[in-house]
Amino acid sequence: MAAYKIVHYINQFFGGIGGEEMADYKPEVREEVIGPGLALKAGLGGDFEIAATVICGDNYFGENLDKATDTIIEMVKKYQPDVFVAGPAFNAGRYGVACGTICKAVEERLGIPVLSGMYEENPGADMFKQDVILVKTGNSAATMRKAVPKLVGLIKKMAAGEEILGPSIEGYLERGIRVNYFAEERGSERGIRMLVKKIKGEEFETDLPMPKFDRVSPAKAVEDMKAARIAVVTSGGIVPLGNPDHIESSNATKFGEYTIEGMDAMSREDYMTIHGGYDRQFVLENPNLVIPLDVLREKEKNGEIGSLLPYFASTTGTGTATNSAARFGDEIGKKFIEEGVDAVILTST
Repeated sequence: MAAYKIVHYINQFFGGIGGEEMADYKPEVREEVIGPGLALKAGLGGDFEIAATVICGDNYFGENLDKATDTIIEMVKKYQPDVFVAGPAFNAGRYGVACGTICKAVEERLGIPVLSGMYEENPGADMFKQDVILVKTGNSAATMRKAVPKLVGLIKKMAAGEEILGPSIEGYLERGIRVNYFAEERGSERGIRMLVKKIKGEEFETDLPMPKFDRVSPAKAVEDMKAARIAVVTSGGIVPLGNPDHIESSNATKFGEYTIEGMDAMSREDYMTIHGGYDRQFVLENPNLVIPLDVLREKEKNGEIGSLLPYFASTTGTGTATNSAARFGDEIGKKFIEEGVDAVILTST
């Protein structure tokens, strides 16, 4: 009999249930090793048993947060595992948020050590890295092999109650937690040594890594609004009825471009919002609240702006990875330059 038990959480895709068409899959527990659990089991060896695998659809979890969490907690509680493992989620935003949410709940309610893994730009990473140890992974499941040794090492330590060392040693994401320790060298000596290495162009490791922020130089102001061509971009999820491009309600992987040519206002008969992060009832009734076409047409007719681009670009912002958003902006921006756009109105929610 194995010395330690694990319960593993995965989504519908890694559970072999299906893709987006099965994202509403309700929580289910199976007493078998599934998907990435096979790699974990092989790495852990005979002292560890994956007693159960919990599978839940990403959309179901996100849209039924409290109910799904309560249900899964009861499933986990039944097996009394030594460690609870979720994912890894890589760069899948909804999956990452689900992994972080259920890990935090299991640790707080059941007092069981928890572990997950995800790409550093996964929305779940920013939300939960202070609460949950998240092994740093690549942005796709193709990096699973590299992540397994780190996951396995931490699972073994957690099960045995051993000390978890720093993120650079164990391979998990920085949690923003500072721990006092006694260093062999004084701070002044370390500082001089780092300074010398920096002057020489050599690599060194700072005692206090600083956050990195993107810097974007602002564009020049529009010189003449009465002659300007204006475009509209939204992260508010406005799409034609039926969502023909199947843009995700959260963690969007795509954007769409939709016509407003010959239209004086947005109509609920033609457009809707599929955004999963706000109360949509008012926008479903009046899409002009997010795409202010009615006001822009009025300004166009009054000569306050030169002309309006005959289409708008749309995606959803909830949980969308920053690298995906940057790609959207780059693609949209290049096309707008070709279209002679002078300024863009970016609407949110």
